[in-house]
Amino acid sequence: MRTMKGPGIFLAQFAGDTAPFNTWDGITKWAADTGYLGVQVPSGASQLIDLDKAAASKDYAQEWAGKARENGVEVTELSTHIQGQLVAVHPTYDEAFDAFAPQHLRGKPKARQEWAVDQVKKTLTLSKHLGIDAMATFSGALAWPFVYPWPQRPAGLIETAFDELAARWLPILNHAEDCGVDICYEIHPGEDLHDGASYEMFLDRVKGHSRACMLYDPSHYVLQALDYLDNIDIYADRIRMFHVKDAEFNPTGRQGVYGGFQTWVDRAGRFRSLGDGQVDFGAVFSKLTANGFKGWAVVEWECCLKHPEDGAREGAQFVRDHIIRVTDRAFDDFAASGTDMAANRRMLGLEEQT
Repeated sequence: MRTMKGPGIFLAQFAGDTAPFNTWDGITKWAADTGYLGVQVPSGASQLIDLDKAAASKDYAQEWAGKARENGVEVTELSTHIQGQLVAVHPTYDEAFDAFAPQHLRGKPKARQEWAVDQVKKTLTLSKHLGIDAMATFSGALAWPFVYPWPQRPAGLIETAFDELAARWLPILNHAEDCGVDICYEIHPGEDLHDGASYEMFLDRVKGHSRACMLYDPSHYVLQALDYLDNIDIYADRIRMFHVKDAEFNPTGRQGVYGGFQTWVDRAGRFRSLGDGQVDFGAVFSKLTANGFKGWAVVEWECCLKHPEDGAREGAQFVRDHIIRVTDRAFDDFAASGTDMAANRRMLGLEEQT
């Protein structure tokens, strides 16, 4: 067991065009002032980092991370959720996901994918420069439009999609191995890797690649009615990142998991600020700690009701209250009688009676 690191905060929902969220200096000072010890950084947020420069120059990368330390926070991990999404896009979503790519790549799926792969690889290289051994991402999706089997799926359709997904990611995973960095796929609806079964389908196709790991976020499992505690035990050896995010699922006679095309406020399943949803975080932190999770507890704020800055402030304290400082001794050591092999054998009736 080990004591989890934290609290950290994912900056994707906060980086923007207004101060203090529009500069690296400003947002890291804000995070420290809000109570955080670490920040998880989306590598595509150009107002926070020049990815091309940081990947090419270890000196620049370390200077960039040093500025965060001066302001009171560590860089916990880097994220390529947006770029990872573009590694695999079904044509149905081409126009929608074009918004994630630079203007000159829109309407050019192949060039967009090549750009995305390059971005993910550069982020892995930057992670190596910083001595960070895990990176967050999405898998992208080729099969997601067919997640519900109606009309009936043709034989081999899903298998072909996962074969192609694995083929696209395998060179990236090999680059991750060269960098000494785990790729942590956030298991998330909208991605082909959206639950344990689909993650295992992918893992089989990349031949159990040691760098194909998981980002654990219980909120996405609540909204799928998936056992988020059992998931920790099943995938303990693969869980290398942790997003602390809450959710609630309140099905009615009108809607359930699929949500009936309602807005976030009106859905049966909603993301909530920490402590306002249904996730049993006492049990989550206990299981992760018992299983030896060695990463950061990183708040990902998403809520359909609460202001983000309030959620961030409350989230920092919430994580502090849940991190378990592991014990260095057994609670019943006071009653220990010492070690005596001869006595043990006598107690078991293994010594000859005289």
